[in-house]
Amino acid sequence: MEKGLPLLSFLSALRSQFSVNGEEGPKYGFDGSRYHYGDGTSVASQNSSQILTGYDTLDVGPNYDFYANTNALGRVRRSRPSLFQLHSNIEDSCPPPLYEETNTGRAPGDSSEDDVEEPQSEPTRFGWVKGVMIRCMLNIWGVILYLRLPWITAQAGIGLTWVIILLSSCITGITGLSTSAIATNGRVKGGGTYFLISRSLGPELGGSIGLIFAFANAVAVAMHTVGFAETVQALMQESGASIVDPINDIRIIGVITVTCLLAISLAGMEWEAKAQVLFFIVILVSFANYIVGTIIPATPQKQAKGFFSYQADIFAENFVPNWRGPEGNFFGMFSIFFPSATGILAGANISGDLKDPTVAIPRGTLMAIFWTTLSYLIIAATIDASGIMNDTLAMSSADSCQGLACQYGWDFTDCITNRTCTYGLSNQYQSMSLVSGFAPLITAGIFGATLSSALACLVSAPKVFQCLCKDNLYPVIGFFGKGNGKNDEPIRGYVLAYIIAVCFVLIAELNTIAPIISNFFLCSYALINFSCFHASITNSPGWRPSFRFYSKWMSLLGAVVSVIIMFLLTWWAALIAIGIVIFLLGYVLYKRPSVNWGSSVQAGSYNMALSYCVSLNQVDDHIKNYRPQCLVLTGPPSCRPALVDFVGTFTKNLSLMICGNVVTVSYHLESLNSHVTWLNKRQIKSFYHGVVANDLRTGVKMLLQGAGLGRIRPNVLLTGFKRDWRKDKPSCIDNYIGILHDAFDLQYGVCVLRMREGLDVFRQAQTHVNPGFEASPESGVNTCVPPAPPANFSLDPDAMMTEPQPQPSTVFQSQQGKKTIDVYWLFDDGGLTLLLPYLLTRKKRWARCKVRVFVGGDIQRKEEQRKEVMDLISKFRLGFHDVEVLPDINARPQPEQYDVEHLVMTVSLFSDRLVTFPSKCVFMHQTLRQIRLNEVLQDYSRDAAIIFVTMPVGRRGQCPSALYMAWLETLSRDLRPPVLLVRGNQENVLTFYCQ
Repeated sequence: MEKGLPLLSFLSALRSQFSVNGEEGPKYGFDGSRYHYGDGTSVASQNSSQILTGYDTLDVGPNYDFYANTNALGRVRRSRPSLFQLHSNIEDSCPPPLYEETNTGRAPGDSSEDDVEEPQSEPTRFGWVKGVMIRCMLNIWGVILYLRLPWITAQAGIGLTWVIILLSSCITGITGLSTSAIATNGRVKGGGTYFLISRSLGPELGGSIGLIFAFANAVAVAMHTVGFAETVQALMQESGASIVDPINDIRIIGVITVTCLLAISLAGMEWEAKAQVLFFIVILVSFANYIVGTIIPATPQKQAKGFFSYQADIFAENFVPNWRGPEGNFFGMFSIFFPSATGILAGANISGDLKDPTVAIPRGTLMAIFWTTLSYLIIAATIDASGIMNDTLAMSSADSCQGLACQYGWDFTDCITNRTCTYGLSNQYQSMSLVSGFAPLITAGIFGATLSSALACLVSAPKVFQCLCKDNLYPVIGFFGKGNGKNDEPIRGYVLAYIIAVCFVLIAELNTIAPIISNFFLCSYALINFSCFHASITNSPGWRPSFRFYSKWMSLLGAVVSVIIMFLLTWWAALIAIGIVIFLLGYVLYKRPSVNWGSSVQAGSYNMALSYCVSLNQVDDHIKNYRPQCLVLTGPPSCRPALVDFVGTFTKNLSLMICGNVVTVSYHLESLNSHVTWLNKRQIKSFYHGVVANDLRTGVKMLLQGAGLGRIRPNVLLTGFKRDWRKDKPSCIDNYIGILHDAFDLQYGVCVLRMREGLDVFRQAQTHVNPGFEASPESGVNTCVPPAPPANFSLDPDAMMTEPQPQPSTVFQSQQGKKTIDVYWLFDDGGLTLLLPYLLTRKKRWARCKVRVFVGGDIQRKEEQRKEVMDLISKFRLGFHDVEVLPDINARPQPEQYDVEHLVMTVSLFSDRLVTFPSKCVFMHQTLRQIRLNEVLQDYSRDAAIIFVTMPVGRRGQCPSALYMAWLETLSRDLRPPVLLVRGNQENVLTFYCQ
């Protein structure tokens, strides 16, 4: 150890020189045992073996904290080192351009005090048996089992009742498999069904189903409560007691019951779970009592009411249907039975209260479906040991006796003939009490089943609704998202569910309430299955469920069958449910909430986009499908909103727009998301592409050659006019003009937009941004020499991301009215000069503008030339009807204009010694032409909304950059309307042929 100390001291002294000191103090350094920041906070511990190897690194091994979104209670959270910390020179104080710091500069193993959460009391968490299986079984063993299954069996017969049960179980089983797959594809939080659908299909469908499913659960509370109230009212009627009348008695008992259930729910999940266990035990005892009752011989009292134990002839007769009443059909019975199968999501709906949802939900849900389906089949088969229609009558030996009861010494002829029998499966909902060994235990089972199902739905509805409220997808409802206590109980949601349940309890008719919620649950099941199917077919790498026993095609079948059954049950209710979903879906699509859950819809969009892009490579370009796909050199888009607005006007929903930015400043920290967010807020449909280069021209070359994908790539370059060219360095002018030449070399069309007030919008927060092509003289910023960063400049990525970006208004956002769009089609460039104004007039803001086309001509042939141009334009079907020929366009400019410009041009022209005298003569002639064109623009287009002018082309390598810049300056100077200098790539973009 003593020998190692000098070496450690030497390494400490050697590496201490690498501590970085900037304006704000030391960034980080090494003290021999730990890396540290200047403020003393630790970066990463280094043991002696790492130091002795001579390999200095901040790398750390894999750790759970690096991938977790939340912190463990009472424990500090670690984070991995950033790429900048690992890769950069230790003397560098700033990240490179376009670098995004994902860990906000936090070092490995380090955490701030804010990350240390105070230990709190652990909330109640349930396992798969108590939290899911028992809860699902109790919800499935509801009011339908005890009070409607015998009646359904009497109507549909044993055979069709089994079909109904198995069909329902197939739908719920497939849905259970889909739910298991989705629930095991990552950690599941609170919100149940809504959470699963929304995180899989996105907020649009997830939000609508969340509302519908929460409402359906609240209505289900009323259904189970009414079943309980019916049983209590029947017991009161047997004893001759009554409160008001049978219907109002059910209402009164139902409201009191829902109020008591609300009190249990408000007491917390622990009390609710204890009540559920108690109800489960009571139901199991009642089942055992029922099975025993079917086995023991029937007493005379039971025979008098039509129960004769197991008899083959009775079973055979009851195996076939015996439809009665308006609901006497298969789908009528299915609509009444199916709500009993909807309890499969009771466990998933409290996903936030489970210890391990990814294990509990699949195991508990599927076990519950299996055992409850088995119990329903057994009860449907054994309950039909009783007769179909019966009454308590004396035994008779008359020859006219009707029915199977005659074989067992009972005559029920009178009640069969008069349809006045009060007992039997078709007439009495309490038939299970008759069959059982001890009737009060069946009554206790009814109480347990109805109350447990009502309690589970009363808990599920607020839990789902709370998660929906917290996502802020819809207005107003956020009030109900507030949680209370260690379990984050949605007290306000409980009250809302209570009010909805009470409203439906007042209907007091079980057969009316049950079909209402069937369509809502089926709609939810359809979307759960479709979520699983959609996530599977997108082949997203993020779809990796640990539950493997599912099939995407079975999920699709479950979704289709659910929708079909919706319409077969009640077509108008299905239309209402789907209409509500579409309305809520449209609202979320319109509002576009700022959420990103990595849904399968995003994966599907990527697959479709990729597939279409690849398929475009197999199709040659055609002039009829030409679209101006624009690479717009905006720099940071928020700096030049007018340029962005103008291009976005005619590319929106039509063609590609890419905002390009060249970063040449070494200390610039660029954030892609902030630019995209700004564009989205401004409702500009555009991509953003930033590159890092040593100079502007190199960066633009990279954009010109690398932007786009396949055939979806730019073909038109748009840039702002360089206003400060007179004061700028010659090299900067060469760069600017060189960019235009590069675009022409790469077969791009080129457009230059000039506005009288300029394009740049400078803000204090953006003074460090490379200004691109245009700089206002007042700013003192040019395109070659990057500005010095302000003293208070900060490289905080979070601040740049969260800082609100202002949205200044521009002239291109306002209605243009009945102004004119003046197009000076001076040279045929392939038609781009005509196509752009046509696309502009297709937009609402420019639709009332009149397009005027100006062309050069001869005074002797003025009308003939006008007719020729008009005939050509009409063949293009552009809708332009005003063409003017300018015969004096080649005249000499006014003397006062000539004197001023001649001086400027002479200085620019003769300063370049490489230009020969003949070329100087030609250039002078072209200079005079630009002066004259400006005069024409001043005369004809002073009040236009915008001016399109064919841009002159200077020969690369022959025309001096300063002279070419002077031509553009002269042509577009002193014009109030915006001026767009346009030059196509000399390839046709318009055609009058049909193929």
